[in-house]
Amino acid sequence: MINRVILIAGLVVCWGIGSAAAQALPVAAVGQAKGNPDANHERIVRYRINQGDVLYGILIDKHIRQLTNSFAEIARGRRDFSGARNALDKVKLLAPVKPSKIICFGWTFPSHAREVGGEERRKEPLVFLKPPTVIIAEKGTIVLPQKLSSQVEFEGELAAVIGKRMRNVAPERVMKGILGFTCMNDVTARDLTKTDPSYARGKGFDTFGPLGPWIVTHLDPGNLRIQTIQNGRIKQNARVSDMTFKIPFLISYISRVMTLLPGDVIAFGTPGGSGKLEPGDKIQVKIEKIGLLTNFVK
Repeated sequence: MINRVILIAGLVVCWGIGSAAAQALPVAAVGQAKGNPDANHERIVRYRINQGDVLYGILIDKHIRQLTNSFAEIARGRRDFSGARNALDKVKLLAPVKPSKIICFGWTFPSHAREVGGEERRKEPLVFLKPPTVIIAEKGTIVLPQKLSSQVEFEGELAAVIGKRMRNVAPERVMKGILGFTCMNDVTARDLTKTDPSYARGKGFDTFGPLGPWIVTHLDPGNLRIQTIQNGRIKQNARVSDMTFKIPFLISYISRVMTLLPGDVIAFGTPGGSGKLEPGDKIQVKIEKIGLLTNFVK
């Protein structure tokens, strides 16, 4: 097979003679396509067509360019395109990653610490874990454990997806190990966290971790706006710059405790405005330059 590449008005045009098999493009060439949030950003999606295999792709405008790569290869920078394109509204989006662990930071926004009786402007981060079984995808349903909790609340958060194995990493080197960022809803049974210092029950119910809709690469997360919208009304509205700690510091901090593996998720805390979820609610987390994560409640 002979591949030909022509540069026309800044666009990379590829075709093959003999086969339309996988085409490998550098990340920058893909990121410059129309529709991405910024010139060097990609939106990495994980999805399924009907009941078929789980696939990865790059979302450009409203279409997905299908990849042949595994998540591990994508995290290492490989982008091998199958040649197939799928309309976004014709596929089922899955959670963008399957982590070995979900690490969360609490009370990073003073406004949230105040509203729940926590400690504002902590000198050291508050860390807890959520099990991977909490994760649901875009359009997934949050199930309220009504017999066990009467105060389940939303918490819209920015989350990082780890791209490289990291241990004892310095803050100035952290961003080299991040694949990208996504939206998360750290759903919380507030009445249970008040009586359980580990947060294991209050944070750990199945469906308590909506994640997605995709991973956006090459983002500067330092001043992104986070909003949570309940039934069309904005309930949380803040910027990452309002946090007590900077994101590189938080990732460096936890890397001194445990090894971070490709695919692990780190959520950085929620701003003030967290509120109760009710059956029938539509809850959305919107983060600037990333997108909108939509879920339903029953």
